[in-house]
Amino acid sequence: MSKLTDVPKRILIGRALRSDRLGETLLPKRIALPVFASDPLSSVAYAPGEVLLVLSIAGLSAYHFSPWIAVAVVVLMFTVVASYRQNVHAYPSGGGDYEVANTNLGPKAGLTVASALLVDYVLTVAVSISSGIENLGSAIPFVVEHKVLCAVAVIVLLTLMNLRGVKESGKLFAIPTYVFVTGVFLMIVWGAFRGLVLGDDMKAPTADLVIKPEHQGLAGFALVFLLLRAFSSGCAALTGVEAISNGVPAFRKPKSKNAGTTLAMMGALAVTMFCGIIGLAMVTDVRMAENPAHDLFRDGQPVGGDYVQNPVISQVAEAVFGDGSFLFIVLAAATALVLFLAANTAYNGFPLLGSILAQDRYLPRQLHTRGDRLAFSNGIVLLAGAAALLVVIYGADSTRLIQLYIVGVFVSFTLSQIGMVRHWNRHLRGEKDQAKRRRMIRSRAINTFGAFFTGLVLVVVLVTKFTHGAWVALLGMVIFYATMTAIRRHYDRVAEEIAAPEGPSDDSVRPSRVHSIVLVSKVHRPTLRAVAYAKLMRSDTLEAVSINVDPEETKALKDEWERRGISVPLKILDSPYREITRPIIEYVKSLRRESPRDAVSVIIPEYVVGHWYEHLLHNQSALRLKGRLLFTPGVMVTSVPYQLESSEAAKLRARRRQEWNAPGAVRRGPVEQRKPKAANGAGTSGKDSAKDSVKGDSAKGKTDK
Repeated sequence: MSKLTDVPKRILIGRALRSDRLGETLLPKRIALPVFASDPLSSVAYAPGEVLLVLSIAGLSAYHFSPWIAVAVVVLMFTVVASYRQNVHAYPSGGGDYEVANTNLGPKAGLTVASALLVDYVLTVAVSISSGIENLGSAIPFVVEHKVLCAVAVIVLLTLMNLRGVKESGKLFAIPTYVFVTGVFLMIVWGAFRGLVLGDDMKAPTADLVIKPEHQGLAGFALVFLLLRAFSSGCAALTGVEAISNGVPAFRKPKSKNAGTTLAMMGALAVTMFCGIIGLAMVTDVRMAENPAHDLFRDGQPVGGDYVQNPVISQVAEAVFGDGSFLFIVLAAATALVLFLAANTAYNGFPLLGSILAQDRYLPRQLHTRGDRLAFSNGIVLLAGAAALLVVIYGADSTRLIQLYIVGVFVSFTLSQIGMVRHWNRHLRGEKDQAKRRRMIRSRAINTFGAFFTGLVLVVVLVTKFTHGAWVALLGMVIFYATMTAIRRHYDRVAEEIAAPEGPSDDSVRPSRVHSIVLVSKVHRPTLRAVAYAKLMRSDTLEAVSINVDPEETKALKDEWERRGISVPLKILDSPYREITRPIIEYVKSLRRESPRDAVSVIIPEYVVGHWYEHLLHNQSALRLKGRLLFTPGVMVTSVPYQLESSEAAKLRARRRQEWNAPGAVRRGPVEQRKPKAANGAGTSGKDSAKDSVKGDSAKGKTDK
């Protein structure tokens, strides 16, 4: 089975990397920018459209508010970027918002931030890929007709790319991200040149459409509420900003400085592109509606259900570059691709945060383990599964999914900035150096303003988006919080239960006697080897046990046992219902009841085979028996492997794999640091047998029952 799965795995994700090559995977700024900032950079492809969609509720007259909403988003972006630059310098370990809140506000606040971030990362993948599918669907009808299937396929592809490692996936993502950024800047510059210098009249393909407002002539509180809702939708441009603070360990040294520089570059690019697209949308008379089939009119008639509403960036590009032009096609393709790749921000943030939470015992410890390519493989797969489920549930509809968005972002923003204020207050109390104090006071002022502003936006988002789907994100946060709390309680309870006591205990007291039982089905080489091994243990009592399922076979076994003069007594257990596991379990329990201070050692001879299909040709009674005996106190299970000729093939394959590091070698350490174990005759028990099974000279065996 190992051979069957190992070859495709190597083809898809590449050869395993040694642990000492972790430094080679660290990122320079030019690669870190597309890796960690692809989400906020790509969000300019849909954030302007979300603003116009909300404003269209009040009709075309409300569009003149969009520049002011853009200004508010820009101020918020600069505030958040400036605040997070303080974070990456103060907390460079990679914990990001979680570490800040956990350290300064307590475990509950830290867990709240972690829950918000985990939900937001899942939504980042779902929203980005769904939006990319919609952009691509404007050119390829098949994608629109099968958008759920296509979205899931893209998630699988991104997952495989990230399983190959952060640096390799970053190189793959860098080109389309930079093409997209370059294309948008060319569009802004060329559009400004055509409009201001040449005086061209650029018109979007929807410029001749008329918007039918859902609520005509909004004023007072209703208008304010609408503007706040439009602002909260535009705040989608800020998603992913926190990913850089979570990914500081992935940067090359000096880590904090490089992370801060990358954060500033990301903020400047995102703000410029967002404002440029909003401005060009106003100049080219772009028209958007939440329900285009009924709210958009051409020549006095609704456009109908066949109408496909293209994103704002596509309409602006068509107006500036011309429909079908080379630059239009390049930008359209780069936009769709970068939206897919925007999910990579989550693919880097979610596994890293999951690893930190696993280290703090809030998530399963498997999430803390690096995979063969030195990426957190388990976290990557978990994220992909959750995002794919969300895409299927919501039909890959970005408009529906984006209503769930933003909430988690601003929960983490707000708590993180409050935590940073407390961080500076604590350090200021003990700092005497005036120069350092001035820097701390300036940083505290930035974080204070950031906490106030992001907290205000959080209230706006909750009020304006709660009934439109934000409650689902809040429910997800509650579920994550409750699950992580339960996991931590479990780990704490287990740690307390297994802690070594100061004085003597039942676990350290030597058993009075050891009863050894060798399970026997026939007299053959594996049985004789198991009996010989059991004799070496020098137990107080030793017997062979067989189950009477077929009287003729049982009689033949007894005769052969006596003929060979085997010195170990043979005990036959009757099984009128032809069961194997239950009679052995009951017999072992009876021994324990008779002598509770005695230990029982169950010795099982097992075949070791070399091909995956051979596992199917032997029954699974040994595995079932081991599973049942695990719940019986005072019982130990020992496997005595017997290598068949076919296992030689497995040995050869393992030796070849060891030349470039076997799968999992990264987790176990370099080959030369591991002590070899005997090939034949050595007993393995419990979890040790599972660890040894990955070695080439033994594979998982089955008992011949």
